[in-house]
Amino acid sequence: MKSFTLLLSLLFVALHSASASDQNVRQHGAAGDGTTLDTAAFQSAIDAASDGGGGTVRVPPGRYLVANVELKSNITLHLDKGATLLGSTEHKDYGGNSSAVLTAHGAEHICVEGEGEINGQTTANYGSRYGAPEAPTWRTHLAVIDQCRDVTFRGVTLLYSDSWTLHLRRCEHVCIEGVTIRDNYKRLNTDGIDPDSCKDMKITNCHISTGDDAIVLKSTGPYPCEDIEVSNCVLESATAALKIGTESKGDFNHIRFHDCQITNSPVGVGLYIKDGAVVRDVVAENIEMQLCPPTFHDTVPLYIDIEKRHADSKIGAVHDVTFQNIHITGGAGLLLQGMPESLLENISLRNITFDVKTPEDYAKRKKPVGGTRTTHDDRDIKFARMPTYAAMANITNLTVDGLHINLSEADFNQFPRSALALSAVHGAQVSGVTRIPAFGNPAVVEQTDCKQVRITP
Repeated sequence: MKSFTLLLSLLFVALHSASASDQNVRQHGAAGDGTTLDTAAFQSAIDAASDGGGGTVRVPPGRYLVANVELKSNITLHLDKGATLLGSTEHKDYGGNSSAVLTAHGAEHICVEGEGEINGQTTANYGSRYGAPEAPTWRTHLAVIDQCRDVTFRGVTLLYSDSWTLHLRRCEHVCIEGVTIRDNYKRLNTDGIDPDSCKDMKITNCHISTGDDAIVLKSTGPYPCEDIEVSNCVLESATAALKIGTESKGDFNHIRFHDCQITNSPVGVGLYIKDGAVVRDVVAENIEMQLCPPTFHDTVPLYIDIEKRHADSKIGAVHDVTFQNIHITGGAGLLLQGMPESLLENISLRNITFDVKTPEDYAKRKKPVGGTRTTHDDRDIKFARMPTYAAMANITNLTVDGLHINLSEADFNQFPRSALALSAVHGAQVSGVTRIPAFGNPAVVEQTDCKQVRITP
């Protein structure tokens, strides 16, 4: 009996200690009126939970004006339904070098969850293409999570970031689940999620609409980005929906995009290698794409490009990339191109169906650049303007198994194009390539300066 009583006492103490570390921002003085700066109250609640060994910091319904709130190890920030964090638009409220509403550095076991919102309050258009060319002097992010482990974002809604919305830099073991991101589609640099040299990350069941890349893997420093999985997401982007690069100083390994829906985007899946990275083992599969008509950005459903950002940049490489079970609706074709100095290697396309709607004029088409550079060569336009719906150039060991191009006879007569055109391809197995209509010039499959290409029905 004494042992049982002692056990109950220990259990009570443990439960009491756990609950004692949980905090409510209101109890730390948060006003939640949308005008009072509540940063100090939020930080006080987080610090108190941290001092107690970790716990949940609850944000009840209200509108909380905050800036540069730092998450710490073993902290869950829970946003109740009806709770909105309003990112301050005043530079002075951030202090130091931070420009993020939420930050974390070197923390472990952190979580942001709930049915609430984080709103950056930046709704204005930005970009000369939108009639707003003047660059902001200072810009905020909604969250910058730096060198952290075991990071979770779940269920929250992120709105109207001024620049990159959720930037994860050199983080490991990350789960982003059921997150909604809505930024101004006409505001440059408002990426959705930026895994930057991260490892072991899963992004799933997210809805993202942005004025720049929706989900974009980067390596802004010489560290790899690897073991990343994106699944079951609905994506809309003014530039690229699923992207690797352009910042590519570290390698990219073991990347999988699957079971996603892409709408109103000029690039569906794109690999932009400019800074010397090696890309290995990328799979994009089970994806539905409905691409937007061209505006300021050329439309390319599937895209790979290697180039040098500057004359002294290293030359990167791309190996072992598979696109399969992809349905595309749009007006311009695929473009996969290596460099003569660095051929794409082991590229596979399987069961790609392209329903051509309102075919685009290629007269001024060029490859998407996707970032700053100072170099140019003939590959900017050479392959992008080939009369084909799938241009593939400077590749060794290419497999195409099922590529189906469907368009009306009237559209074919207006812009007669092949289904597939190969240029400087060394070693290829091509089968199951069809075009409707099947007859007419150019032929269904064309090749130039190729070696060891085997074509079968």
